[in-house]
Amino acid sequence: MSNIVIIGGGLAGLAAAYRLSDEHQVTVVEKDEALGGMAQSYHIDDYYIEKYYHHFFSSDTELMGLIDELGLAVQVQWVKGTTGYYWSGRAYPMNTPLEILKFPPMSLLDIFRLGLLVLRTKLVKDVKSYDDITAGEWILKIAGSGVYNNFFQPLLNSKFGSNADRVSAAWLLGRVKIRSDRGAEGERLGYMRGGFHHLIAALADSIREKGGRIITCNGVEEILMEDGRVSGVKLEEGSLSCDAVISTVPPVTLASLVEPDIPGFDPSAIHYQGTCCALLGMAKPLMTDGTYWLNIKADVPFGALIEHTNFMQTSDYAGEHLLYIASYFQDHDDPLYTQSQEEVIEMFLDGVERLYPDFDRSAVLWWELGRDAQTAPVYET
Repeated sequence: MSNIVIIGGGLAGLAAAYRLSDEHQVTVVEKDEALGGMAQSYHIDDYYIEKYYHHFFSSDTELMGLIDELGLAVQVQWVKGTTGYYWSGRAYPMNTPLEILKFPPMSLLDIFRLGLLVLRTKLVKDVKSYDDITAGEWILKIAGSGVYNNFFQPLLNSKFGSNADRVSAAWLLGRVKIRSDRGAEGERLGYMRGGFHHLIAALADSIREKGGRIITCNGVEEILMEDGRVSGVKLEEGSLSCDAVISTVPPVTLASLVEPDIPGFDPSAIHYQGTCCALLGMAKPLMTDGTYWLNIKADVPFGALIEHTNFMQTSDYAGEHLLYIASYFQDHDDPLYTQSQEEVIEMFLDGVERLYPDFDRSAVLWWELGRDAQTAPVYET
């Protein structure tokens, strides 16, 4: 039996601890008060809701297996997740082939080429072979400038900002393969009623029941080494001895914990981007047509609106309507990261009003803002 410290109490860290605690002594160390990482939740009155929007796909078999193993499968619902695209002053539904055919900025030839791109993507067995070509180059080659300029480029820009031109085609193919797996009436997405809070809590309870430890509000400051091997970790308060360390934090963070540098490990080779995500609790819906996810091509400081209660029933949330406003940033000096929460919310609400002039600010009952500078890697060539 080994003594293992796991750095990070997000889903990856908790899942690793859940498996390893069957045969080893495991300690999870999380710097925040709450577990869950990017799947953390706000506790609003008598319900929980994720800080950042979440759902899962039918292809997420590992996650589904874990949920089932923990006895939570009964809480999973599969629901049609309706999508739209905001262009030139209005939102267009984009759920069925017929709706996509009616999308104004693309010609019939563009739609045909988009369909061929999707079909070609489904035939790709190994997306890794496309890792050395950018997504933009591949789209232009396969489908032309109309499909790229009017469909994919706004999505890439809103997701990756200044890094959009460096994103790998392998990432794009992987996303298209997942999102194109839909029936004639649209895509079905999974969600746990009551939120991912229940999955996080079940993992933590099971780890403790099997003898594992979970430490919160106490981050790792250094991984201690003796004779080239891990001997423990120094915490903000105290220290722990161990035989091995599993890190689930971004590579740049891991590099700061190790002296000397790990041979062959270059944290600068993987670039991360940040996420700024507001959550509004409202007395009435914004997207009254029932759209769950709205991609946006417009001059606003965010790339998507996700109305959670157009996906899950409002009765789970005290009758409130929940709207995520999501944006990404590439640099730590971005206003989305440096401005006060109130300034960012004001900027976001101004943007919502530009898209929906009838938006009633008095309907906003409360808001929260989540920001993290290292939420996801940029999938570069």
